[in-house]
Amino acid sequence: MAEAGAPIIEAIGLTKTFKVAQKPPGFAASVRHFFKRTYKEIPAVTDVSFTIRPGEMVGFLGANGAGKTTTLKMLTGLLHPTAGRCVVDGREPFARTRDFLSAITLVMGNKQQLLWDLPARDTLRLNAAIYGISDADYKSRVDELSGMLELTDKLDQPVRKLSLGERMKAELLASLLHGPKVLFLDEPTLGLDVNAQVAVRAFLRRYNERTGATILMTSHYMADITALCSRVLVIHEGKLVHDGELAALLRRFGTRRELRVELSHAVDDAKLRTLGEVLSHEGNVARLAVEPAALVAVVGRALAELPVVDLTVHDPPIEEVVGRVIGKSQRALPNVVGAEQGA
Repeated sequence: MAEAGAPIIEAIGLTKTFKVAQKPPGFAASVRHFFKRTYKEIPAVTDVSFTIRPGEMVGFLGANGAGKTTTLKMLTGLLHPTAGRCVVDGREPFARTRDFLSAITLVMGNKQQLLWDLPARDTLRLNAAIYGISDADYKSRVDELSGMLELTDKLDQPVRKLSLGERMKAELLASLLHGPKVLFLDEPTLGLDVNAQVAVRAFLRRYNERTGATILMTSHYMADITALCSRVLVIHEGKLVHDGELAALLRRFGTRRELRVELSHAVDDAKLRTLGEVLSHEGNVARLAVEPAALVAVVGRALAELPVVDLTVHDPPIEEVVGRVIGKSQRALPNVVGAEQGA
């Protein structure tokens, strides 16, 4: 168990390299490959270091393949690091002791533990037996969590009858039944509609406030991060390129808004560039990046000067914000991480 005041999650030079078999095409190559294989080493995570204090809610950002899920799997003991080490709640994850497994949970938006043809309550009873939860504690925790998730009347329906949002809520309930101190969440709102995303975020915020649980979460939805996390880690090609406050990240890299316009007929890029930076222009649909101070004026000009059929304004995609961090970090990587940690 972590000592009072000590980090609850600590990664020190965390590195993971995978060996991938290489085989040229052709029958002869297949025969040679059968008897003697050649391998190529693929670095997935390289020298990643950070600490997280008890009760923090931290966003873990990066493009697909950047190393987020690999890092979470090392922190939860599913993968052994090639080099470096990590400590979670004072324990080495890969040892996977009972105390460690009782202190953490891992929720992956693209995986499920609920039994498809049975009611969610059956999986909950199975989890309670696995973790040795008494009947009284089981009833109390199910009542509390199902009430917070607005699932009380859904637990006795077959899981396949639940909506995607309801299934994600039930997955969270099953993962939190044993009262973990540390939540590792990998895309917990993946594929959910807007209302379901809002409900999951609200639950996670309340759960953190009521229990003091530590949360490290990945997401491609900027709204997940801005709603829950005051601090973010950004990983690119396996390397940590930003560790600091979300507000500082947004001030430096994410201030622009995205204007999407659908037109009745195509117009020249030159005309669009008078309104803002053209992010994309395909057929009659264009995406522009606009500074917030100029947004009202640009929207007015777009409506007056372009054959607009539809117009919407969005926060910039998380990939754009991360991309701008990466562009900065590639010029001064040590300064980006070091300066933010010292802020």
